[in-house]
Amino acid sequence: MKNLFAPRYTLAVKNLEVSKTFYMDVLGFALLNEFPGWSFLGRDNVIVMLGECADERPASEIGDHSYFAYIEVRDASMLFQEFETKGVHFIKRIQDEIWGMREFGIQTVDGH
Repeated sequence: MKNLFAPRYTLAVKNLEVSKTFYMDVLGFALLNEFPGWSFLGRDNVIVMLGECADERPASEIGDHSYFAYIEVRDASMLFQEFETKGVHFIKRIQDEIWGMREFGIQTVDGH
């Protein structure tokens, strides 16, 4: 029996409404729950918990590649095409890697 399940990512965002709209309208997440300063969104088995931190530097300004999530998907090519049609900013176009994964990278409105 698997002991680890349901990955969740907690992300600081500058403007909760802008980020929530991006995740829902562009990345295809659905709103699961909201609390003051927080939005919990899900797509399939992935949940992102967006917390508004208006005074923090956005991830795009930190210059540290440590702030990212790596999510395995069933069909990377199909998801890449979906995101491409919605105008997602790619930091890495889809490609086959030497470690056996087909990958692409995106950047959110907050720079994650």
